[in-house]
Amino acid sequence: MTKKTKILIATGGTGGHVFPAYSLANHFASNNYDAELITDHRGYNFLKNYKNLKINKIISSPLIKKNILKIFISIFKILYSIFRSLIYLIMNRPKIIFGMGGYSSFPICIAATILKIKFIIYENNLIIGKANRYLLPFAKKIFVSYKDLEGIPGKYNCKVCEIGNLIRKEIINFDKKKDEKNNLNEIKILVLGGSQAAKVFAEKLPQVFKRCKESKIPLKIYQQCLKNQNEQLSIFYKNLNIDFEIFNFSNNIVTYFSKVNLAITRSGASMLGELINVNLPFISLPLPSSADNHQLKNALYYEKKNFSYLIEEKDLDNKLFNLIKSINEDKFLIEKIRMKQSQYSDKNVFNNINKQVKKIFDEKN
Repeated sequence: MTKKTKILIATGGTGGHVFPAYSLANHFASNNYDAELITDHRGYNFLKNYKNLKINKIISSPLIKKNILKIFISIFKILYSIFRSLIYLIMNRPKIIFGMGGYSSFPICIAATILKIKFIIYENNLIIGKANRYLLPFAKKIFVSYKDLEGIPGKYNCKVCEIGNLIRKEIINFDKKKDEKNNLNEIKILVLGGSQAAKVFAEKLPQVFKRCKESKIPLKIYQQCLKNQNEQLSIFYKNLNIDFEIFNFSNNIVTYFSKVNLAITRSGASMLGELINVNLPFISLPLPSSADNHQLKNALYYEKKNFSYLIEEKDLDNKLFNLIKSINEDKFLIEKIRMKQSQYSDKNVFNNINKQVKKIFDEKN
């Protein structure tokens, strides 16, 4: 029996890093590779219920600079994680490694550099993340969602491969004919906070929806929130007689895409990539504290392409109400977004990956 080629995918942290990694691992496993995931405890919590893939845990940490003690502890954790990664790679020796961005992929990629194992990094934001920036000199290639990515020195342009957004195959295969988005008599809003649930959305958005109700704008709300916010939100919407459904973080978010005609979302690259591929118009509310303000960069890019609207959190109260009011008065405002999104697709992303990986495997060194 021929031994399968081993591919290791390193991920962790938020869902924005973890779910593209899961999609990639699934793709390689279905193409007769021995695909494994290695992740930190946060990533493991997202992935632990998936029984179809090999998943390994490793301790990891960002570099915390708050005080000398925390700097020392985080450096120790990083060095320990690199040491454990070295042992793991010596024992398992994959043919190639994918680092999916974030601090969790850093130790395994540094260990791969020491052992001269080729690795590829993936960046789906519009500005390169810190971990990928440090790893870029040692990486074989950097796969990017968009060629407009900022922060890559010119001398590394030869490593850049634009592959598109690495999204789940159920998103690529999403059947747009079965959805209800063409029914615009009622604005059906999907509120998404990403894997961290955007606590502030449950605090601020209901007040905006209250103004909409008072202005007789027909709404139905599907809102993701933290579990401890379920009761509070439910009571609020019931008292206002607003049609609603509350849910917590779900891996099956695709089931909600067919129920709505507008989304309000944080601006994580993975979620924005999914929304344009299912042709769902959205309003971006970037996380103000995102590293290097990358969520604002993402949102600005999508707005410039006419894929979405952008409202910064500081302007949320008035601008969001005014935008929803305008959409209610002129439904073409979201229909033109849908039409623009329909011209874009990431359906070739996995074929693009296959071609690039084959090139690397065919190289002699």
